[in-house]
Amino acid sequence: MCSVNSTSSSDFVLLGLLVNNQVTGIVFTVILAIFIVAVTANLVMILLIQVDARLHTPMYFLLSQLSIMDTLFICTTVPKLHVDLMSLEKTISFVACGIQIFLYLTMIGSEFFLLGLMAYDRYVAVCNPLRYPVLMNHKVCLLLAAGAWFGGSLDGFLLTPITMNVPYCGSRSINHFFCEIPAVLRLACADMSLYETLMYICCVLMLLIPISIISTSYSLILLTVHRMRSTEGRKKAFTTCSSHLTVVSIFYGAAFYMYVLPQSFHTPEKDKVVSAFYTIVTPMLNPLIYSLRNKDVMGAFKKILARCCSAHKVATNDA
Repeated sequence: MCSVNSTSSSDFVLLGLLVNNQVTGIVFTVILAIFIVAVTANLVMILLIQVDARLHTPMYFLLSQLSIMDTLFICTTVPKLHVDLMSLEKTISFVACGIQIFLYLTMIGSEFFLLGLMAYDRYVAVCNPLRYPVLMNHKVCLLLAAGAWFGGSLDGFLLTPITMNVPYCGSRSINHFFCEIPAVLRLACADMSLYETLMYICCVLMLLIPISIISTSYSLILLTVHRMRSTEGRKKAFTTCSSHLTVVSIFYGAAFYMYVLPQSFHTPEKDKVVSAFYTIVTPMLNPLIYSLRNKDVMGAFKKILARCCSAHKVATNDA
């Protein structure tokens, strides 16, 4: 039975990422470094795609959307985590917790759909290169990006209100470093089996639709590459797709563990590690994977760097 004085406006307490407080300083520094690299790399990626005409293609437009999502994604959890690492009071208000849930659901859902759409883009580029300018014109790209954002926000609008309207009684301590739904629901004092089933179905669908697109796209790509006689053509196709497959494997692997595997596989400690990986590390890895393995992006970066150096030399000489 819920206590009478338990109100929806009560603050939650985030127990945090660490068990051993002696390494707080090291963890703070490492996460801060990852955060700076992630935000900088994603913003640089967005800037390069905007200013370099050679990157004004559908693939890079979708990649810029991924960088925007990653930037917002890591900013949803890390600033609050940093404050909590250095603070004795690790409270988060009811409203702030709801906002955090909505934002991370929207970002992770949007990335699910966007990665599926990026696989479709690679399918068209490899299997239908002559029709690529028509099938992936600017209007289509805008619609695909808008669809990804809409799908993610729909997930947020659906699950957030339900989560925040659940009765929470007794302990308000969330055994996590941010308001992730499974951790929050452990504090509920009502039967959550129906809602957990709904969330499970929703998450499976959110994974199943993009994974179906990705699997179909890459199956057709492999068939097309197998039929290619040109070794150079095969190499180009594999190079084009390898970065995307790497990102997909990392992101979907973590998501599969968190939202598809039964609760018997989960412990709070494991959940924290996996959550830290896909909310903090993945947003840093995505731009690095695409930039380090992409000659066009590295070429654009060197071009911008050369311009900056030239401008600096001119300014120094004039001075």
